[in-house]
Amino acid sequence: MADNPMLKFVGTGQAYPEKRAANERAEDFAEISRSFLVEKAEEQASRCSQCGVPYCATHCPLHNHIPDWLRLTAEGRVREAYELSNQTSTMPEICGRICPQDRLCEGNCVIEFSGHGAVTIGSVEKFITDTAWKEGWVEPVVPGAATGMSVAIIGAGPAGLTTAEYLRVAGHEVHVYDRHDRAGGLLTYGIPGFKLEKDIVMRRVQRLKDGGIVFHENFEVGRDASMEELRAKHDAILIATGVYKSRDIRAPGVGAPGVVKALDFLTASNKAGFGDDVPSHTDGSLLATGKNVVVIGGGDTAMDCVRTAIRQGARSVKCLYRRDRENMPGSQREVANAEEEGVEFVWLSAPIAFEGTEHVSGVKVTKMRLGAPDASGRRAPEPDPGSEFTLEADMVIKALGYDPEELPKLFGAEDLSVTRWGTLRVDHKTMMTSMDGVFAAGDIVRGASLVVWAIRDGRDVTEHMHRYLTVKAKAGERVAA
Repeated sequence: MADNPMLKFVGTGQAYPEKRAANERAEDFAEISRSFLVEKAEEQASRCSQCGVPYCATHCPLHNHIPDWLRLTAEGRVREAYELSNQTSTMPEICGRICPQDRLCEGNCVIEFSGHGAVTIGSVEKFITDTAWKEGWVEPVVPGAATGMSVAIIGAGPAGLTTAEYLRVAGHEVHVYDRHDRAGGLLTYGIPGFKLEKDIVMRRVQRLKDGGIVFHENFEVGRDASMEELRAKHDAILIATGVYKSRDIRAPGVGAPGVVKALDFLTASNKAGFGDDVPSHTDGSLLATGKNVVVIGGGDTAMDCVRTAIRQGARSVKCLYRRDRENMPGSQREVANAEEEGVEFVWLSAPIAFEGTEHVSGVKVTKMRLGAPDASGRRAPEPDPGSEFTLEADMVIKALGYDPEELPKLFGAEDLSVTRWGTLRVDHKTMMTSMDGVFAAGDIVRGASLVVWAIRDGRDVTEHMHRYLTVKAKAGERVAA
């Protein structure tokens, strides 16, 4: 009850009868709301057909025991459902909020195939773990017997946090190094708060800190320590930095003020949500209020940008995408949400120039048509000659996805091998990089992907790192204290 947001508006109810009455009404409302959530969760969970082939689980990267915890929820055994979901995921309430279930578990629900609408698996997953936190069922991280081995994890995103938790439970000393002032990576600064409340992320991080994991924030490898210095200090290293280099557009005027990167825009918005002083909001450079905003891109990041711009009070928001709706890489659910909120989608269109000198004033656009399939199997967009037009714009947000940064150069580690895409090259049997004792997981290996895959990679690399550390300990090769 005490966590209900309504209670903060009605005081404690101890001093004045009218406040006490208001507090009681708020508590009644909270109880009704909770009862409704329980009822809806049990109702949805009971729709699971318990089919012989659980496609929902097989299409979940974590292979969550979805039918089993749906059955437990339907029977009112929510604590058991939570304990089961917690066996395969370190962040079930986060995945329940941000996973593209329409492309994964729900999109492969047998009931969905029958035309009756999928079980809302993500909502039930969120409900289960939110209930676990409220009821105190989420147990602290309990370190295993100390192994005397030390691990460095570079990057505090979902892959790094997952590995940190599992290795700490295995008894290793764990240090997490991250360039930002808060842990969480894109969970904290890349995903808007209306999709993923930041106290949800911070709660997970605090649990890891309480479990003895040491966080070094505002720490950049290559600036505050070299890779060799970290290798000398720790017995093994995991690189889980994610991919943060924004893809750019080659077009005249792209450098004009007002043409901004998606991650800069989202980070500023999230920092403001934390209550931080955000100069780029004060001067308006990364604030959409009152502006005609054009977002370029068709992925989930583009959807985050258009919906954030709407919430900031933009005059208009348009999303420019070079393919049609059916070929859009982002979640169709997100597209529908954006449309409901007032975003206009300009399909089969691509920017060819940005107008304005001192500040962007418009985007020159050409219509596109879909040609023959490209290497990925999707029909490649081609310009439609003579179809140019201009969209008015006071702010243009480039949301074309992310590429890896040049880690060997940034880290001062020229021996760190990369692929032709710039991702870290690993031995896929061990997840170790070209440097002994240095492992890698998450987007920095697979390229920009989903949070659930990063968690899966963090879970997988834990096994390889623990095995490596165990062998090293038996050989008496610990680093100097």
